[in-house]
Amino acid sequence: MAMMQEFKEFAMKGNVVDLAVGVIIGGAFGKIVDSLVADIIMPPIGKLFGGLDFANYYIALNGQDPHLSLAEAKKLGAVFAYGNFATILLNFIILAFVIFQMVRLMNKARNLNTKEVAAEAAAAPAPTPEDIVLLREIRDSLKK
Repeated sequence: MAMMQEFKEFAMKGNVVDLAVGVIIGGAFGKIVDSLVADIIMPPIGKLFGGLDFANYYIALNGQDPHLSLAEAKKLGAVFAYGNFATILLNFIILAFVIFQMVRLMNKARNLNTKEVAAEAAAAPAPTPEDIVLLREIRDSLKK
């Protein structure tokens, strides 16, 4: 039963819950980026390269008809799917850039907050404790 208690404590820690939320949001954001690349960015690029869906560009390695879709060509044998790879690589680059920008903004906000706290601490020195003030008064009285 001790192992179950340990697991419960582990699972309920804030870091684990934060990680779970991050994974769920990351998955949803990944779908948004996939849609952005597949539905917005790649169609104009495909149009420039002859009107075909760029993800369907491949080099047939088993003599497949080059006019088949990528899925049909894969059923008939191996293909070098460079268009699909380029699409997934573009997804990754966009996702990595957005995450980089988010981390950069979070670091700036954290640094700004740290500087504000340090400035407040430097601007307002802590009040002298009452016992120290009393000891100083006694010292001054004894000097007189």
